[in-house]
Amino acid sequence: MTSRHEDHDHHHGHGHDHPHDHGQGLWARLRHALTPHSHDHVEAITTAEEASSIGIRASWISLAGMAATALLQVVIYLLSGSVALLADTLHNLGHLATTIPLIIAFRLGRRAPTRTYPYGFRRAEDLVGLLIGAVIAGSAVLIVWESWRALSAERDMTHLPWVMAAALVGALGNEVVAWYRIRAGRRIGSAALIAEGQHARTDALTSLAVAIGVIGAWLGLPWLDPVIGLVIALVIVLVLISSMRSVLRRLMDGVEPGTMQRIEESATGVAGVASVGRARARWMGHRLEAELHVAVEPTLSVEEGHEIAHAVEHRVRGTVPHLWQVTVHITPASQVVDAA
Repeated sequence: MTSRHEDHDHHHGHGHDHPHDHGQGLWARLRHALTPHSHDHVEAITTAEEASSIGIRASWISLAGMAATALLQVVIYLLSGSVALLADTLHNLGHLATTIPLIIAFRLGRRAPTRTYPYGFRRAEDLVGLLIGAVIAGSAVLIVWESWRALSAERDMTHLPWVMAAALVGALGNEVVAWYRIRAGRRIGSAALIAEGQHARTDALTSLAVAIGVIGAWLGLPWLDPVIGLVIALVIVLVLISSMRSVLRRLMDGVEPGTMQRIEESATGVAGVASVGRARARWMGHRLEAELHVAVEPTLSVEEGHEIAHAVEHRVRGTVPHLWQVTVHITPASQVVDAA
């Protein structure tokens, strides 16, 4: 027998503790700040509709902030000729190019499944994650090209006080946008929204690098500006690799380490469950789906088996964050399906 439960309109409270060991030192702290952490949990979302609304709202609000920052930096770049400031500006413009498709993907995910797409359209969110990665990679290539040109033909930076002000404003604005996007992405379980947040965080770092380039110009070191541009490109590539790892894992139906163990242990703890056979899970956009075979005593009635399946669904949903759908197959203990 099979019991399938999805998109409940009630909240299952849960909590669990696990240690965090991110190492010591400046590099460890920097890596922790730049790397998305899927195990960070905040308050649970009640419905799929609410989760999509949070993602759309976060995208629009951050889009407005990034547009204002980019407009200011375009004007100052045209006045100053700073390559490092150009790098920062390109990143902000890249956000404008990727946020709109992300909003469209969130809206597509709300559409009901069809006969052609029986699983719905939530996978569009992960595809946009690939687009975000492509834009980030493209901007890194352009930054390297412009920095190399600046090293080959010296440019004089002008309007340095304005460039410094734009860099500091950009650093603050980008970090606020990054914090907001990453928090919203973790709240709803969206790898694409977290990747956008990481993109904004690299912009905050590049803005600080622009400020370093300005200091170099004041000190009579014009070569420092294009060198900072190359450093920016390297940081972008490192963050790109970190962000895309999560997006690609989800496109390949992969889940984060420890997820399957948590699902199996939760199901095993339900009264009446003899063992858990095959268990699977995968992400569909920002929603996690699971399927597991649960072995029970063969003498149980259909009604009793259904009650156990419902208890398993309730227990697993209350333990695993962002788990929206659980399909439970009840199997006689004498016919346990081996784990695949």
